[in-house]
Amino acid sequence: MRPSPTAVRYASVLLAGTLAATGLTLAPATALPEPAATGATAPGIDFVDIEGDGGTTLKANVALPDGASADSARTYPLIVLPTSWGLPQIEYLAQAKKLADAGYVVVSYNSRGFWQSGGEIEVGGPEDVADASRVIDWALAHTPADKDRVGMGGVSYGAGISLLAAGHDPRIKAVTALSGWADLIGSIYSGRTQHLQAAGLLGGAGELTGRPSPELRQVLKDFTESNLDKEDEMIAWGKKRSPAAYLDRINDNGAAVMLGNAWSDSIFPPNQYADFYEKLRGPKRLEFRPGDHATPEATGLLGLPNDTWSHAHDWFDRYLKGEKNGIDTEPPVQLKSRSTGQYEGYGSWKEVPSGKRAIPLEGKKELKTGGDSGANGGTMFLTGLLDQFLKLPPVVSMPLLPRSRAAVWESERYGEDTRVRGTTKLHTTVAGTAESGTFYAYLYDVGPLGAGKLITHAPHTFHDRTPGKPFAVDLDLFSTAYDVPKGHRLAVVIDTVDPLYAEHNPDGARLEFTSPAADPSRMTVPTGKPTDAG
Repeated sequence: MRPSPTAVRYASVLLAGTLAATGLTLAPATALPEPAATGATAPGIDFVDIEGDGGTTLKANVALPDGASADSARTYPLIVLPTSWGLPQIEYLAQAKKLADAGYVVVSYNSRGFWQSGGEIEVGGPEDVADASRVIDWALAHTPADKDRVGMGGVSYGAGISLLAAGHDPRIKAVTALSGWADLIGSIYSGRTQHLQAAGLLGGAGELTGRPSPELRQVLKDFTESNLDKEDEMIAWGKKRSPAAYLDRINDNGAAVMLGNAWSDSIFPPNQYADFYEKLRGPKRLEFRPGDHATPEATGLLGLPNDTWSHAHDWFDRYLKGEKNGIDTEPPVQLKSRSTGQYEGYGSWKEVPSGKRAIPLEGKKELKTGGDSGANGGTMFLTGLLDQFLKLPPVVSMPLLPRSRAAVWESERYGEDTRVRGTTKLHTTVAGTAESGTFYAYLYDVGPLGAGKLITHAPHTFHDRTPGKPFAVDLDLFSTAYDVPKGHRLAVVIDTVDPLYAEHNPDGARLEFTSPAADPSRMTVPTGKPTDAG
């Protein structure tokens, strides 16, 4: 079943905004001219056809170092770049040329099911993983690529496929996975809540630029309609496509893995990357920056100076060329603060918070469901871009939030700057008048005039609960790095409507939040050192 025309139009707007951020434009999949198989359309770039898994044709392009040829006696390290979801094979041309100039053979290909590549969209399924290996095979047979120095990388969909491939093909020695996923279900179904704007974008973009498989269409239908009878099947489908499920294989194969993501990524939130990073055993690096999905990498796709791509090149240089460029000697966790724009280095993700503040959630708060209080996580892409470039997160007036729609707790004013670093955790007790329900938790920085700037948030949904019977909930909010100025407060807000997500509150339902003496409710905020960590 295809998404409704409204969903497709909505996804088109979101996708156009994303492509605008990367300097690309959207056209129907049939409109992209197909280059001749061996015709060079840009200096040093040849367009070719590669036979993927099952004989599927993958449209690809190849960039070689100056003077290199297929029959060259000298070999060069190889980098394979699968394209992002919905983007054509020209996505990486600027980066491919830079890498080729630096002495790499670079093969970029359109992931199966998109644009002129054959097959159907499998969302990182076995066919996509096999395609990656077939592309490596082709490069080793048709270019002066070195079989012992193979790397993979990419943005978004290309990042996920690269990580999956690293768990199945031991030839891959280095990976740069930018704005990707390690846990697909943990990304778009966190808190057991459908991330509807994200799912709408992916589904709509897939229909506009490719050919979703019947399985994908059914999964999206069951997902968006909250078909709980199929929940176990959907989770199994997502696990099969999650690099975290192949962690042991990735570790055994030993690829050096660099992960990069945005704090406000509205498709693949940062928590799932941080969890995955901590479990990697080989050479590894984790970078988080302000922005939304794929926006930190966007200028690099145009060939402009870009931290993310610069570090990715250094990563390949270190682990494919053996250059001692220092990227492996600096702290492996690099965080760019949303407030200062400065990098902070840490020895591990666990070292990011050096302390914590607990905000008691005292008393009893009863909420009417179904009405938007005004507190929400923002709008896909727009919110993250405003935060990235203008340091403008979503803002609400704390005194004006309707208390019948929003439960609000505030801390005292802090006498010093407070650095929020890492993952904020909510513990509360809730009872609903129905067996299912949804709420959203937010943490705000509140200034002297009552204006609250969103620091982080997360959704939570429950099912099959006894109406009226309280139960405990533990919820991790999305990780972040944000500085709360001296004299400001922290505020916790809980409400029941957020346009980013699905809602499972029946009409007329109410939610009650309490703080039992034996198990007090609280928001635990991770804090960092008052000066940069290194």
